[in-house]
Amino acid sequence: MWAMPISTSSIAHVRLTVTDIERSRQFYESVFDWPVLLELPNNASEATRTALDFLFGGVIYDLGGALIGLRPVASGRFDENRVGLDHLAFRVARRAELDDAARHLDDLGIAHEPVKDIGPAYILEFRDPDNIALELTAPK
Repeated sequence: MWAMPISTSSIAHVRLTVTDIERSRQFYESVFDWPVLLELPNNASEATRTALDFLFGGVIYDLGGALIGLRPVASGRFDENRVGLDHLAFRVARRAELDDAARHLDDLGIAHEPVKDIGPAYILEFRDPDNIALELTAPK
């Protein structure tokens, strides 16, 4: 007897391991300005620390349905040629938003590739402080 395949509707969350939580928070918050959903307050009680220990001292951002978390436990740097994550892509509505994003990255001093036409979409590629490959994509 064959089991039924698992049916999903979207990605619920992605958590990235990072080497320096403050550096990564500064990067992601300055690039994306995502609202923080969960983090451990500095003055948290022991009960709160216990309840939020799944954060491992990190943070979770709310992207309006999907969540992105940062977990400060990694050593070394990201390499998309190893088993695991290749890159993380975020969708924007149109090509002009990629041009605006490129200017924003320039203003922040963050290196990026030029906006590319890859056939069915346009992409803008850049990397976070741990070398994690990020991409913005806009439909044609």
